[in-house]
Amino acid sequence: MPLFATIYHYADDSADTRDEHRPAHRAWLGEQKDAGLLKASGPWAAPHSGALLLWESDDEASLRALLPADPFAAVGVIRQTDVYEWTQVFGPFTP
Repeated sequence: MPLFATIYHYADDSADTRDEHRPAHRAWLGEQKDAGLLKASGPWAAPHSGALLLWESDDEASLRALLPADPFAAVGVIRQTDVYEWTQVFGPFTP
């Protein structure tokens, strides 16, 4: 199954809203991990504002259909989402 790198770019001045909704966001990510879809995720180090998420999905359209269910998306703290199909050559996600 293809791998996808998703980059979240957070909205300016959204830190307080992210802090408030982070538990729900992380619970949702945990559900995706348990389902085998999310392979890794985490925020960029300061001073950057966003996150990298690595997914396994049938295709980009299926992944893009899933992303609006993220609580961060629901409260509007993600100003832009980039999705790239990624070919891993070395690393933990190779068969």
